[in-house]
Amino acid sequence: MTTFEPVIGLEVHAQLKTDTKIFCGCSTRFGGAPNAHTCPVCLGMPGVLPVLNKKVVEFTLRMALATHCTVQEVSRFARKNYFYPDLPKGYQISQYELPIALAGHVEIQVDGQTRRIGLTRIHMEEDAGKLLHDPTRPVSRVDLNRTGVPLMEIVSEPELRSPEEAGAYLRTLRAIIRWIDIGDGNMEEGSFRCDANVSLRPQGTTAFGTRAEIKNLNSFKHVEKALRYEIARQTEILLEGGSVVQETRLWDPDKAVTLSMRGKEDAHDYRYFPDPDLPPVIVDRAWIQAVTAQLPELPDQRRARFVRECQLPEYDAAILTGSRELADYFENCLKHFNQPKTVSNWIMGPLLGLLNSQEKSIEQSPIAVEGLVALLQLIDKGTISAKIAKTVFDEMAASGQTADAIIQARGLVQVSDTSAIEQAIDAVLAKAADEVARYKAGQTKLMGFFVGQVMKATQGKANPKIVNEILANKLNQG
Repeated sequence: MTTFEPVIGLEVHAQLKTDTKIFCGCSTRFGGAPNAHTCPVCLGMPGVLPVLNKKVVEFTLRMALATHCTVQEVSRFARKNYFYPDLPKGYQISQYELPIALAGHVEIQVDGQTRRIGLTRIHMEEDAGKLLHDPTRPVSRVDLNRTGVPLMEIVSEPELRSPEEAGAYLRTLRAIIRWIDIGDGNMEEGSFRCDANVSLRPQGTTAFGTRAEIKNLNSFKHVEKALRYEIARQTEILLEGGSVVQETRLWDPDKAVTLSMRGKEDAHDYRYFPDPDLPPVIVDRAWIQAVTAQLPELPDQRRARFVRECQLPEYDAAILTGSRELADYFENCLKHFNQPKTVSNWIMGPLLGLLNSQEKSIEQSPIAVEGLVALLQLIDKGTISAKIAKTVFDEMAASGQTADAIIQARGLVQVSDTSAIEQAIDAVLAKAADEVARYKAGQTKLMGFFVGQVMKATQGKANPKIVNEILANKLNQG
């Protein structure tokens, strides 16, 4: 039976974090009253002229440089002509033949493997408005607040080969955008959106198949689900001897299916031509150097440094550089407790587990850097065991109290008194004569059983290292 390889390319639209729109002075703030953030320019009134927001160019240059693109010295805006109720001018100002940046790449991590995904282009454009559909009657209203909001479109090469790679690619792009502080990447508010192009070809061939474009993808989960469905749909068509139709399809998250929307447009359908009201954008070397100097240490650079200087595994470093704020949290911990792997384990385990369960970001963490450091120092000193520390951690998150206060109030100080521990061990061994005999007969795996019984008898307070040492001495005598 023929097996097929998915060929996936993504078009990402990211809203840039400017105070005003791309060609006028209207606010870009989300959530205003319908049509409150509009003016004659973004409404396309006769006789008005657009003026380019310089900040939009600077933000786009940041992304181009952060993704290893070649910045074009000369780029140009074009009119993309189509008619829709949310497009008041009857055209969208975008870039077509001369985009601002070409031929970049990002690196993604999937299943422990690193893959480089090419970027075809990055360009600037304006957003359209939004249709609000009345659920009680066949009426739609138009809110043009979003019209003219600055967007940066990032077009990937068709080099993604699975829904998982597509998800990793989107998370990587979003992390970079937030890292260099040019956008918030908020998918719920529509400031980070994605259209997916997907086709299939027989495994081992190089020619592209007929592609479908999927719209309405507003979460990483929906992107991956929609791609899985579309791959299965196209596979079934091809195995039955049919042909895939080039079209635009809509993702229905409630039914978890893609639905045919319209025939797929090609570039000539939009009748692109240079916008006569906007001059070419000129980016000289001095401007590029100035923007480069403002860039922070980028995620891939910081990830490599964590591996090199902190001796962290690639996996840990990738997780910790998932956001700039998380990487900062990790490094701030190291300033006071310089044990990178221990800090990494606690951040990636208990802390991120807690934040994920509460749907919070690291900036909203109920445990500050100082709180986690204090807890780790108590473990390191032997004041509490790692097992007790997890209980203390949970209490810190729930109550906001310090580790010291919780330990003192609940009497959780670790027992390191060898005589007290030896007494508990003797009691355990006396009750487990059969297990002791089996251990001495060669079943040394029973050591875990004995340790567990001692920890249970001491309510988890006994120092595990001392417990293991005394048990080993007693069990190996005679």
